[in-house]
Amino acid sequence: MLVTRVKCGRNIVETCGVVGPVYDEPMSQQTLIAPSILAADFADLAGEIARVPGADWLHIDVMDNHFVPNLSFGLPVAEAVRRRTDTFTDVHLMIEDPERWAPEYAAFGNVTFHLEAVADVDAAVALAATLRAAGTRAGISVKPGTAVEPLLDHLADFDLVLVMSVEPGFGGQSFMPEVLEKVRALRTRIDAEGLDTLIEIDGGIGVETAAGSAAAGVDVYVAGSSVFGKEDPEAQVTAIRAAAVAAVQS
Repeated sequence: MLVTRVKCGRNIVETCGVVGPVYDEPMSQQTLIAPSILAADFADLAGEIARVPGADWLHIDVMDNHFVPNLSFGLPVAEAVRRRTDTFTDVHLMIEDPERWAPEYAAFGNVTFHLEAVADVDAAVALAATLRAAGTRAGISVKPGTAVEPLLDHLADFDLVLVMSVEPGFGGQSFMPEVLEKVRALRTRIDAEGLDTLIEIDGGIGVETAAGSAAAGVDVYVAGSSVFGKEDPEAQVTAIRAAAVAAVQS
């Protein structure tokens, strides 16, 4: 049976247990905006989600107060969010022992865990295979101080690479432009090998930083306070997308 790996925008279908639109060929650079509910009003998450109908993805940050010095929420809250939206759900696990906990999130569209939280790249590849077999897409994330070079020969084993542009754990931090060198290295290898692995960036993303990120090769833009911290979150989603698209097309 042919299992097609997919990229996910707003049109959702299901093929062989993986959720997302189906493409027959490797995709070129995408522009997908993923508001992070970490910056939303936790007392009204359903209402907050409704304020960003144009979002391509919803980014769900799970923190355990061990891997990062902050505690957000776990599977019960994440599941409640998933049940209230048709938008593609993108889980970012900032937790210890992802081999134990990550498979529990297999009902979500994508599950990303940290390279720093597993023993080595081989362990990361093995966990990604487990997640894919469970019916979700598998992402790998690196902190600002972690090199991406060890991943470059394994990009086909992941559906997404999340480059952190701030230290993970708290929202509202300033963008670290030096991480764009990692994005360029990933973009070069992905394009050279004709892969459909997506590049995601998270931390300090807004209208001002989207263009440079797009020019470096980013596909997915996680935006928290720059979206939910504004009076009109949907307008911010539109503005971030416009800035990224303009940079890709220039």
